[in-house]
Amino acid sequence: MKIAVIAAALAFVLAASAQSNQPTPQNHQAKKRPARRVPQPPPGYGSGAVAFPVGRLRAQLARNIDEAKAKGSVTRVVEDAGNYRAMLSVFGRSTGAEVDPHWDEVVLVEQGSATIITGGQVIDGQTRADGETEGLRIEGGRRQSLGAGDILTVRAGTPHQWLLSPGTVFSAFIIQVREP
Repeated sequence: MKIAVIAAALAFVLAASAQSNQPTPQNHQAKKRPARRVPQPPPGYGSGAVAFPVGRLRAQLARNIDEAKAKGSVTRVVEDAGNYRAMLSVFGRSTGAEVDPHWDEVVLVEQGSATIITGGQVIDGQTRADGETEGLRIEGGRRQSLGAGDILTVRAGTPHQWLLSPGTVFSAFIIQVREP
């Protein structure tokens, strides 16, 4: 359920950012509403709201392209609230397989295209201390092509691997939500 809500919110933000910057008509004769007291956020949530302006995200992604081409990928955490993380990722080549048993992911594709393999069997997998498994590749599984504007969800415990054509750069805004 959390994933669906986050994906819907991201789709709304993208649709709104893609619209033209034409001014919205306003009713200047409308009465002012009385100020309402805003509830305080739960502990651990800072101000309770964090804005991610699309222009800044795109600029950060662009700055990471050369590094991603050299290293294969670059991921920067832009928000870490303990039970969820917001990250920017740029891929300069295909990745190995991975399985994270604790984190659901919502991937909002910003640039480029890639194929993601989900499910199947991780080949030559090694499990790290944090429980995440990394391997060479996935055998079997489902292949899906993704491009700019697409949104993907990957449930915790699902093997996945990104495949990129040579010379392709693929970037995304990723939200991870920790499963209880």
